[in-house]
Amino acid sequence: MSGAAHAWRQLGDGPLSRIASRVYILLVVELLLLLTTLPGLLPMLLLSRDPSNLPLVAAFLVPVGPAISAALYALRHQRPDLTDLRPAALFWRGYRSNLSGVLRVWVPTLLWLAVLAVNLAYLGAVGLPRWWAVPLVLIGVGVTLCAANALVVTSLFDFRLRDVLQLAVHFLVRTPGVAVGNALLVAAAVGITAVFSEAVLAMLASIAVLAFLRVSDPMIHLIRKEFTA
Repeated sequence: MSGAAHAWRQLGDGPLSRIASRVYILLVVELLLLLTTLPGLLPMLLLSRDPSNLPLVAAFLVPVGPAISAALYALRHQRPDLTDLRPAALFWRGYRSNLSGVLRVWVPTLLWLAVLAVNLAYLGAVGLPRWWAVPLVLIGVGVTLCAANALVVTSLFDFRLRDVLQLAVHFLVRTPGVAVGNALLVAAAVGITAVFSEAVLAMLASIAVLAFLRVSDPMIHLIRKEFTA
């Protein structure tokens, strides 16, 4: 190794360089997340917060699933090394390879959640007692947490859809810490959206995806250990 290359390697191994590389990776992933979700987020920002718009919100959120999947892939596979930074290439690789699998998980999840949300919003109008809200909310939470696990599995591993769903449900019980962490992340996202707006949440998207990835680490480790060669 030449002296210049050795010096560059030392620079890439320093603590400040590692911090700088992580910031750079998050910024690139953030920009790509915004780029790929903009077709849905822009019209959604123009919608009034009326329950009648919930089906439209679900439709506008379709691009979010593949974008999150690509970000998970890029953040998982990118090394924090200044000599080998390529988060954009990894993002697009993950986007292309995971697109069909992610949509098979993401679109049904949005449909389920839209139906549940509409039922909750119009509970009184259809004459159902208020206690029906409890099972509907519990079903919504279960669907969301299973979908979160399935999104991670299909983003980072190559399994059939049936196996993805089985693993998502299995690890919902086996790794309760992951489920609790994801529930807290979802609650934080809902809180940010309610207090501020979807735009603020979008600006924090790469940090949120990184937190999602870190929360899911125990599940990822067990899947890699027990279900892959």
